[in-house]
Amino acid sequence: MAEFHLPIPLTDGDVIRLTIGDMVYFSGEAWTGRSRLHGHVFDEGYALPFSTHRRNVLIHVGPVVVREGSRWNMTAFTLTSSIQMEKWGPRAVREWGLKAILGKTTMGEATRQAMKECHCIHACPVGITPALFLEQIEVRDVLWHDELGSMEAAWILSLKEFGPFLVDIDCEGRSYFDHLDHLIEENRKKAYRRLGIPEDFEYSKLY
Repeated sequence: MAEFHLPIPLTDGDVIRLTIGDMVYFSGEAWTGRSRLHGHVFDEGYALPFSTHRRNVLIHVGPVVVREGSRWNMTAFTLTSSIQMEKWGPRAVREWGLKAILGKTTMGEATRQAMKECHCIHACPVGITPALFLEQIEVRDVLWHDELGSMEAAWILSLKEFGPFLVDIDCEGRSYFDHLDHLIEENRKKAYRRLGIPEDFEYSKLY
């Protein structure tokens, strides 16, 4: 496990050296999107109203942002589960030129394959309360606020040492959680053998 501090836009070289289990902090411009935004683009046919060329990091989050005079004030920033966007994941990676997606949990096999093809990673937050993210974020702009609503809109953010995030899918398509499942299963088998428990043992049902 290694630690990286990466500027956005990310390059192929940045993400190729990352592997599952690495910790990453991000600095630069990124943007937010949840299921309503993905559906608006990929199901309803609307084009994103901004370029992702130099904003190639997408954050799966519905932030709570309030208007205070002439500025937007971020009051809550809790990432949402990325698997909710799996339906659109492969197209998002390929068509938006993404190099990283940040969100809770992970993504499915189809998106993993697209990440492998396009040199993209998925990373999930670890060891930090969402309130601390507020110190690492500045709102630059918002698009589709009226059309999609505040939490589903595309917020353009300036990040400063945003993290830490754990790489759970690397650009080789490897999954950190699959790796953990394998280790757990191997340790279970070892424990059963050591304790003399048969492989076909089943726990008693309580009800």
